[in-house]
Amino acid sequence: MSERLRVDPIACTGHGACADLLPEVVRLDEWGYPLLTAGELPAGLHRPARRAVAACPARALLLERASTPGPRTAARQALPGQLTGSTQDRGPQ
Repeated sequence: MSERLRVDPIACTGHGACADLLPEVVRLDEWGYPLLTAGELPAGLHRPARRAVAACPARALLLERASTPGPRTAARQALPGQLTGSTQDRGPQ
């Protein structure tokens, strides 16, 4: 199962516990807020990532399943105008 970390920037209060517990994936910016490595977690870091999520005092660190986008997901992620038949593709009416 592939997983990735995500930070809720509104909930995060910059404690830095995530960077202490998971320095392979999390580093702190100049104000002490986490910056995450993009992409899926490496295979050996799933258990330490769960510990870091559980230790976050603000509950701002989240671990979610990373899924490969299927046709429906890819269509939802496309920018307006990229989908055939969208109102922007039709031009003036």
